[in-house]
Amino acid sequence: MMKEDNRNLLLAIVMSVVVLLGWQFFYGVPQMEKQKQAAQQAQSQQAPGTSGSAPAPSTPGQPTGSAAPGTTAPQQIGTREQALAASPRVKIDTPKIAGSLSLTGARIDDVSLKAYRETVDPKSANIVLLSPVGGPNAYYSDFGWVAAPGTAVSLPNATTVWTADSQTLTPAKPVTLSWDNGQGLTFKRIVSVDDNAMFTIRDEVENKGSTAVTLFPYGQIVRQGKPTTLGYYVLHEGLVGNLGEQGLQEYTYDKLDKEPLLSPGTTGKSWKDAVGGFVGITDKYWAAAVIPDQQRKYEGRYSAVQTGTGHTYQADFLGESVAVAPGATASSNARMFAGAKEVAAIDGYEKNLGIKRFELLIDWGWFYFITKPLFFVLDWIYKHIGNFGVAILIVTVLLKTLFFPLANKSYASMAKMKALQPEMTAIRERYADDKMKQQQALMELYKTQKINPVAGCWPVLLQIPVFFALYKILFITIEMRHAPFFGWIHDLAAPDPTNLFNLFGALPFTPPAMLHLGLWPIIMGITMFIQMKMNPEPPDPVQKMMFTWMPVFFTFLLGSFPAGLVIYWSWNNLLSVIQQGYIMRKNGVKIELFDNLKGMFGKKPAAAGGAPNPANSNKK
Repeated sequence: MMKEDNRNLLLAIVMSVVVLLGWQFFYGVPQMEKQKQAAQQAQSQQAPGTSGSAPAPSTPGQPTGSAAPGTTAPQQIGTREQALAASPRVKIDTPKIAGSLSLTGARIDDVSLKAYRETVDPKSANIVLLSPVGGPNAYYSDFGWVAAPGTAVSLPNATTVWTADSQTLTPAKPVTLSWDNGQGLTFKRIVSVDDNAMFTIRDEVENKGSTAVTLFPYGQIVRQGKPTTLGYYVLHEGLVGNLGEQGLQEYTYDKLDKEPLLSPGTTGKSWKDAVGGFVGITDKYWAAAVIPDQQRKYEGRYSAVQTGTGHTYQADFLGESVAVAPGATASSNARMFAGAKEVAAIDGYEKNLGIKRFELLIDWGWFYFITKPLFFVLDWIYKHIGNFGVAILIVTVLLKTLFFPLANKSYASMAKMKALQPEMTAIRERYADDKMKQQQALMELYKTQKINPVAGCWPVLLQIPVFFALYKILFITIEMRHAPFFGWIHDLAAPDPTNLFNLFGALPFTPPAMLHLGLWPIIMGITMFIQMKMNPEPPDPVQKMMFTWMPVFFTFLLGSFPAGLVIYWSWNNLLSVIQQGYIMRKNGVKIELFDNLKGMFGKKPAAAGGAPNPANSNKK
């Protein structure tokens, strides 16, 4: 029976290792490479042959893809600079963003982020978020009106050239754009921007004609070409929005491609009668979103236009109808965000502008109730200390202090379990062939000694959501991007750049990603090894082998994890060793660390005629 149990345990271990190593080789490592190349690929990729614009949102009863504002014939793809020069522009300048607004189509299609660069090198290029049609990877916002079905009225579209009352848009100076359709309708668009990256759009239409018209306001974010994504399960990249009572709606590009057809060549999903919220497109650290009037109903929609030469993805809203009588003026208000997903800024917009659940633009994940408060604690400490790495160390101490009473009880229970190890072994041997009697005898022993056999699991179980929450923070929050620690760690959100296999840079070659093993993962493995060796060696050889090799396995596994997470785990292990040692001494339980270390280097030689076998070296 014991052999059967060992065989099953060994099989479970082998399968687990195969799965985890397979994940690391086929998924983890390739994604790490994709993360390193994402910025370069985003700049070099293009979607040749895509149209100059995607269709604007359809009005009720009007099929998507019919003649509507925003549709133009395909344009030849040139460089970004050529596309910018092809249209007269209004300069955009705020403390956080720079760029321009195209007077052709009145699009916000040129935004760069002043505070963020492609790499940790301060001389590297600034992050480019939005780009114009005609260049590679067009990505822009568009607002306007569509007419009711069957209405013959000329409306501003992608080729309309607007007139501006100023050449520069700043937080202190809005810009008014105007255009007359020559049929009695005069259109105005007042564009303002705050100190960060939020635009306010007020569209007005004056009816000087003799016939009433019914119009529908819309806003959209359009992205041409399928972007390079990291592909991590813990991170959403793609279309995102909170659509009133419909709640959070997240669609990856691939998922949107597989949605039912909205019209020939266009797949997507729509939500009617939403009130409040936003729709947009998000990357890991940046996003662009359009925000309708938070008090009026709208239809939200995600769509993907697929052709033989490329993809166009769109997040849009279509507002309620507005009737414009002769001699009257109608208006529509909306907003557009295009910038870095800074937590303070996003939360501030939700609170001050009343944007429903705008905080969901940041992917806080399932452990939101842990992740976001933990971030606030880290951020508060960082603002007083000035180093996110040190903040992680301090938060680890705070978490240890918070869980100290429970951890003490758990470690004390474990210590008592260790003291009873001889009696437990005797019971297992006495009832080796009767598992039921064996369990009954063990439970009676636990009851007599007042021991909870699962109490020792609580410290580990409590660490799991905290560990995941910290991983999420390091991975998704822009505040952690390019945040340095000390020494060689210049970015806590990236893996440790050093590598054992080129002697930490002493040898002039770069090992393959599968062999990426930095100094901090090695430190983590050592602390984990010490923590495990404080306990008595398991009597079962299979379990002994598992516990011996587990630190090595986790050392390689964490080689591609963010350095900040590895630093946290290393520091947490060290604190656990100190705490566990204190409790074991307090309960009179021997600390087995030094005996176990001596045993590793004092093994008996292998039997004659056979090679040494580590799994059997301690057997009598």
